Amino acid sequence: MDRDLKNRTHHELSELAAAYGQKPFAADYLFSFIHQKDAEQISAVSPLSKQFRQKLADEGFFIGSIGLLEQQEDPDGTVKFVFGMADGVRIESVRLKDGRRNTLCISTQAGCRMGCRFCATGQLPYRRNLTAGEIADQVYKAEALVGRIDNVVYMGMGEPLDNYDNVMRSVEILNDKCGRNIGIRHITISTCGLPEAIQKLAKEKLRPRLAVSLHAASDAVRSKLMRIGQKYPLSALLASLKTYQSITGSRITVEYCMIAGVNDQPEQAAMLIKLLRPLKVNVNLIELNAFPGCRFEASPSGKIQAFADMLADAGIETVIRFKRGRKIKAACGQLGADWLQKQSGPTLQGT
Repeated sequence: MDRDLKNRTHHELSELAAAYGQKPFAADYLFSFIHQKDAEQISAVSPLSKQFRQKLADEGFFIGSIGLLEQQEDPDGTVKFVFGMADGVRIESVRLKDGRRNTLCISTQAGCRMGCRFCATGQLPYRRNLTAGEIADQVYKAEALVGRIDNVVYMGMGEPLDNYDNVMRSVEILNDKCGRNIGIRHITISTCGLPEAIQKLAKEKLRPRLAVSLHAASDAVRSKLMRIGQKYPLSALLASLKTYQSITGSRITVEYCMIAGVNDQPEQAAMLIKLLRPLKVNVNLIELNAFPGCRFEASPSGKIQAFADMLADAGIETVIRFKRGRKIKAACGQLGADWLQKQSGPTLQGT
């Protein structure tokens, strides 16, 4: 049995408190002290009786915590955090600032199993899934350093839907009014495209926004860029998105990394328009962010603009995502790049 109380939802803490003969308010105190007041010791939950607190501690329950190992700031205001887990694995999270609003891009796995060729994290070995507490704690630790986090994007290291249960538990925790109370419309899950998980997400009562990393409009190109494309053809992914939209009615964000000579040609834009026409979407065009060992180059700005114009002329809402955090390797696709560059330095195992 998992003894880390930070991994438990409000409802799960209620079940735990009831099992120990406690009244319902005991779970309220536990949850709010852990997820609102950032308590890291059971003894700090002062409204609970000393007897109950001691009982929990004696039976091995604890409040887990990740640790800040490094903080870097780009001149553009982007901040990258390197966090260490209790077992030594490391992850990165990124704060993006837009006016007065803070968005935090958080990680869900140490490493990644997807192996996308244009992503630094995909070149690192997969270590393990993060727990719900470790995912949520990235928000808590970032808030202590940069202030209130307004938006949370599950777009850091790892594939969120490959860690489905822990990710959805963390969404419930972050959304809870007795905790951080982050509105569900301010939480986004980004996936490389796992059809079964997308359809499962559509049926959730608590459902964040959905973003899908497409990056190509043909199976031939996508399968070269993304290993997931070899398992699931675009027809399977598009079918799951249509099902998702028929159930939810929600707009989907499509992410498309612009790679010179690979997916930036007018014919790819035309194919993308045809592919997306049945869906209600907006498209984010992302200039490739290179990392050590990356074999691809970013598309020229003129080609990106021409691609965007074609989509916009076809009635597809399109935004070119500006470069953010490149100097500290915090841009999209660069998380973990420092560990690729310094093979003899820190790794995900924390040597």
